[in-house]
Amino acid sequence: MTRRCFARIREDEDGSVLILALGYAVIAIVLVLVCVDATSLYLTQKRLDAAADAAALAGADGFTLVVADGAPSARLTDAGVYDQARELLDAMQTAELVAASAPDGLSARVTVATVWHPPVLTLFVPEGWPLQSTATSRTALR
Repeated sequence: MTRRCFARIREDEDGSVLILALGYAVIAIVLVLVCVDATSLYLTQKRLDAAADAAALAGADGFTLVVADGAPSARLTDAGVYDQARELLDAMQTAELVAASAPDGLSARVTVATVWHPPVLTLFVPEGWPLQSTATSRTALR
């Protein structure tokens, strides 16, 4: 009697492992695709941070030399920072210049933006995501 019971149970479970294996395969594929998109988002943000850093550094080079009381000093203007950052970003073609200013006359603050698009489109990842980065650089004329 117990043999018949076990035989009947074994016959009822045919094919159930295949459904589980397919379910795990679908979950694994979705996980890999989302990880690819997350890696792409991370790398795009890092490239944008690097572009903001470079634009702020270029903007800090757009100073005007001012001599006051016989001592030279560097003064930044909003227009000088904007022009230098714009020139660099036009050459790089990686990001759009949102804002460039010299808040204290010694620092250049630059904000850049771009839109990230995932390389693999899935249901769990949006089609596009706006990214923004701000960097500040100071002049070092002594």
